[in-house]
Amino acid sequence: MSERLSWDQYFMTITRQVAERSTCTRAKVGAVIVRDKNILATGYNGAPAGMPHCTDVGCLVYESKTPDGDIEQNCFRTIHAEMNAIAQAAKNGSNIKDAAIYITHTPCIHCLKVLVNTGIKEIYYEKPYKLHTLDELLRYTQVHLFKVDLPSQ
Repeated sequence: MSERLSWDQYFMTITRQVAERSTCTRAKVGAVIVRDKNILATGYNGAPAGMPHCTDVGCLVYESKTPDGDIEQNCFRTIHAEMNAIAQAAKNGSNIKDAAIYITHTPCIHCLKVLVNTGIKEIYYEKPYKLHTLDELLRYTQVHLFKVDLPSQ
């Protein structure tokens, strides 16, 4: 008999499935906002509703430079999974203050700033993504990151 998934593994597994709806050609990212073991909202990275997706018409990638001099590439067409989950919660009137969010990857610095302002205090992730860029912001917040390891399939 296989071992039962923990709650964190359960929600991370759902987050992986949500990511499968992604229309980003560079990375499939999913997000699930949870409170008291109940899903409040989900999101994946892709174009706004009703607009063309990268998988259909290509990406609109632009480059910018970080304060450290690193080159970042982002897509004008895509909304990140975390932002889509927050928007879904707002659209449906779900209060996400003090909720947790499960994300397939650690958030980018911009999504982390928005998550801080929503009142989410716990961020669970499976894959690290540019963790070093989050250190400065995390030092001044009550937000904590937790890595979730899923059993191999």
